[in-house]
Amino acid sequence: MRSIKYIFSACGLLAALFLITSCGDDKGAVNLTQQNVPPVKKDQFPFYKDIQIRPGLNFEVVSWGKGVDSVGGYLVLLSDSLKSSYRSLSNEREGIVTDAWNMDMDNDGNPEIYIELLSRKSVSDLHVFEYSGGSFNKITFPGLSSNMKKIYAGNDKFTIKEGELYRSFPIVNPRDATEKAGNLKLIKYRLSGNNFLPSEVKE
Repeated sequence: MRSIKYIFSACGLLAALFLITSCGDDKGAVNLTQQNVPPVKKDQFPFYKDIQIRPGLNFEVVSWGKGVDSVGGYLVLLSDSLKSSYRSLSNEREGIVTDAWNMDMDNDGNPEIYIELLSRKSVSDLHVFEYSGGSFNKITFPGLSSNMKKIYAGNDKFTIKEGELYRSFPIVNPRDATEKAGNLKLIKYRLSGNNFLPSEVKE
C-alpha cells in the first residue's frame, strides 16, 4: 500500500513540476494582443469634429465608409457628463461630410446640429437635427425653388453671420449653364417651429 502511495505522490510531484515549467516558458504561450487583428485605418473615418455646447455637453460628428467616398454613414454622439446622459444618432449619407456646427436659430434652448455634405461634385446640402427631450429630431432643410434652380449650377456656400444662416451661390445664365453672370445669389434662412423659412437677400 505504501508503494502505491509513493507512486501517486511521485506522479503528482512530476505533474506539478511540468505545470510550473510550462507556465514559465513563453514560447508556448498565446498572447491575445498579438493575434492578427487588422489595424483601424484612418481613412475609414474621413471626418471628425468635436462640438462643445457648454462645459460637459459635447456633440461629436464622425463619418465612415469604405470604397466610394460619397457613400457611407455618419454618427452624432452626445455626451452630457453633468446629467450622465449619452445618446447617439446614426444616419446614412450620400455625399462627403465637409463640416458640422451647432446653432439655436429658434432660440428655444435646444441645440441644432448642422451637418454639411458635398452631395455632388459642387453641390452642397445640409442635414439638420435638433436635440430635444433626450432624442434627435430631424429638421428638413428646404431645397431651392424652381426659379432658383434655373440660375443654379452648384458652388454654393453656407455661412453664419450674427447667428443667422445664409446660403450663397454664383448666378449662372439660364440660357447657358456654363456662363456665369458674375453676381451671387444670397438666401437667408429663419427657423420657426422646426421649419426653415428661406428669403432672398436683395442688394
